[in-house]
Amino acid sequence: MGHSASRKPIPPCPLYVDLRGALVTVVGAGRVAERKIEMLLGHGARVRVVAPACTAAVEDAAAAGTVELVRRAYERGDLSGSFLVICATDDSAVNEAVYAEAIANSQFVNVVDVPDKCNVIIPSVLRRGCLQIAVSTGGAAPSVARDIRRSLEEQFDESWEAYIDVLGELRTLIKQRVPGPAAARKPLYEAIAAGGLRERIAAGEQLDAERIYGELVAPLVGEGC
Repeated sequence: MGHSASRKPIPPCPLYVDLRGALVTVVGAGRVAERKIEMLLGHGARVRVVAPACTAAVEDAAAAGTVELVRRAYERGDLSGSFLVICATDDSAVNEAVYAEAIANSQFVNVVDVPDKCNVIIPSVLRRGCLQIAVSTGGAAPSVARDIRRSLEEQFDESWEAYIDVLGELRTLIKQRVPGPAAARKPLYEAIAAGGLRERIAAGEQLDAERIYGELVAPLVGEGC
């Protein structure tokens, strides 16, 4: 075993968090904050924005009631009740104060582009419907994470969205129709995974769960005999 000084830093634990209905406070309302707000709304969060000025898009969201806008500079106490805090300002004193309050409140906090003021890293994400592939360098090289994510876009094309959807529907059908322990269903899931469905979808074939169940699953469980 080496000395503690030579040990590598412990990387963040990757998690997918359900933000539906959770309050997220965003401090700052410039272009960077605007992108974060759009991402948070897409995941169902309730967003509170604290900023003395904001972009037109944030202004429109506030007017529509999509976000709560507190139109002033950050003050201690603004983070109360928040599950997650994102600070996107170019004011180091504000960044430090927001981070300090969030840590004192035991909240998740991300100060954009300041890795040592984050206990949460927001990764670069490739999305294909329910499929999400997140790439992070722990804040060390965000541009590298983006480059890796872009390279993955070529490997995981749009066909993956429909493929994952039909797999989810098939899994539900199997759980409903095939009784017994989970081990009894495992070979059925493996047969579906080996069935070339993604390639068929990529070739333009329209597949539905009932049809695939009849093709791949029913013969294995003795249905229709």
